[in-house]
Amino acid sequence: MARVYNFGAGPAVLPEEVLLEAQRELLDYQGCGMSVMEMSHRGKEYSTIHDEALANVRNLLDVPEDYDVLFLQGGASAQFAMVALNLLTPGSVADYINSGAWASKAIKEAKVRGQVNVIADTSKDVPTRLPALHDLKFTPGAAYVHITSNETIAGTQWKVFPKTEAPLVADMSSDFLSRPIDVRSFGLIYAGAQKNLGPAGCAVVIIRKDLLERCPPDVPIFFRYKTHAAEKSLYNTPPTFTIYIIMLVTRWLLAQGGVKAIAERNRQKAAKLYAAIDASGGFYRGTAVPQDRSDMNVTWRLPSEELEEKFVKEAAARGLKGLKGHRSVGGIRASIYNAFPPAGVDALIEFMREFQAKNG
Repeated sequence: MARVYNFGAGPAVLPEEVLLEAQRELLDYQGCGMSVMEMSHRGKEYSTIHDEALANVRNLLDVPEDYDVLFLQGGASAQFAMVALNLLTPGSVADYINSGAWASKAIKEAKVRGQVNVIADTSKDVPTRLPALHDLKFTPGAAYVHITSNETIAGTQWKVFPKTEAPLVADMSSDFLSRPIDVRSFGLIYAGAQKNLGPAGCAVVIIRKDLLERCPPDVPIFFRYKTHAAEKSLYNTPPTFTIYIIMLVTRWLLAQGGVKAIAERNRQKAAKLYAAIDASGGFYRGTAVPQDRSDMNVTWRLPSEELEEKFVKEAAARGLKGLKGHRSVGGIRASIYNAFPPAGVDALIEFMREFQAKNG
């Protein structure tokens, strides 16, 4: 068996050490005679896994005591609705910044619940960009302000977050734990697991405890953050195997030196790939403005769609897979999340040079 370099946007690459450990423990977790997938979520073996996963997230981001960390089902898409259900109270308005496809989905879901004010919209701009901070006009007394920290499809990433009076809510699905952040700058953070944390099936939510009390009484009990916070994310059967992998991934991340160390490695990987794009004389053209380029999802175009199709096909034959851009925008996309190895970036750059020499 040969492992490929997986540039997929999600589900995405996991640390090889984590996969090997999960493989060793698949049939018998630490001598208990069961797989994690088979054991009770109320049992002592799983409780140890669950508690460590929660503690590791707190440790990595230095989460203050007045915040809860939750593991919830439905991924980030469910959070588009849960945020509005819990925080967009009757008669209030929420500010949203539309920076691309995923922000647009969050806005659509919030509008089902209540009044939304889109205070900036760069979702259709080419080249892709984020709104300038000085252009943001927040609604006085807004219930919250919502941003998408990294647009997976567009390849843009907030480098500096807006300062807001209302609680700042961030969808960090594609750059969670990829760089240090000040959790106290946010009221709520959520992230789907399948980019930097583990397999699909879970979302991590970090919420300031006072916001738990905002939820209106008409919200079904299951969809209240307060319900899950009170039960330490064990109100119902959680996605136990996904949380087990999250525990292993966060343990691996701590062993790498934590978020600060992985951020530097991520910066170096992205800088090297962007430098190769910019040095191609226009054969490869980055699709995001330089100041907003994502360290997680590097996007670019070739001179024609025919060449892009050829590039993806020949790259896959070289073991460089998952490079096709999202169907809504086309082009090429290399997702280089925390677990993506620097050697894979080097292999891609070498292929890019060879491809240009043959087709340029």
